[in-house]
Amino acid sequence: MGRTSGRTHRHRCRLRHMTFAAQILTLYPEMFPGPLGISLAGRALEEGKWSCAPIHIRDFATDKHRTVDDTPAGGGAGMVLRADILAAAVDHASAQQPHVPVLAMTPRGKTITQSRIRELVAGPGVTVLCGRFEGFDERIFDARPHIEQVSMGDIVLSGGEIGALMLLDACIRLLPGVMGATSSGDEESFEQGLLEYPHYTRPNDWEGRMIPEVLRSGDHAKIATWRKQRAEEDTRLRRPDLWGRYKDARVQPASDVRQKNKD
Repeated sequence: MGRTSGRTHRHRCRLRHMTFAAQILTLYPEMFPGPLGISLAGRALEEGKWSCAPIHIRDFATDKHRTVDDTPAGGGAGMVLRADILAAAVDHASAQQPHVPVLAMTPRGKTITQSRIRELVAGPGVTVLCGRFEGFDERIFDARPHIEQVSMGDIVLSGGEIGALMLLDACIRLLPGVMGATSSGDEESFEQGLLEYPHYTRPNDWEGRMIPEVLRSGDHAKIATWRKQRAEEDTRLRRPDLWGRYKDARVQPASDVRQKNKD
């Protein structure tokens, strides 16, 4: 690809003034918007609720071969993305969108949370730096401390682009008007510190398995109680880490009240 490839893809993704500006620093700009160009996210892109601006990291290389990586210091397999090239790309993106956070996709980062996603959605956008090969020269994070290192979970992908798509999808779906009703995401997994309760739909009897009677009762109070109990039970059994944090959060306010009463 030529040095204008990043700009070409920016136009292809309909770059214009929008509510939520997404910039993606990548070696594969053709991966964007990718699946975010269809369904809810695609419609939101067409309607101007968010913008997609892939930026090709190779556009900031300084040699005729457009080199962006080199061998690891100390030896070892693979290649490492160079700090000087990354810095030039990040600085360019920050100049384009100076008020948005910069997140680097790396398994060494802090695991992203739904609460962090909501913080991002409340802002003007996000710049995502996608890693490849063995990752980033660590000095980029020392020299550009505003870069937030994040991970999408305890897995390793071939590059940060898939993680970036996940991150952006999580943000875009929460933008006003994307999902329809503003309450659509309120009871989903992680929103209240729990996994979401299980769902059912017709037919009522499928292979001898019935929809729980309480969900067919029409009693909204009982349904709410059942859903809360199932959310707690499934979280306790499937995600003990979440359950522990959820229990601690419930105990803390009660402890605070007791302390205030003593005072």
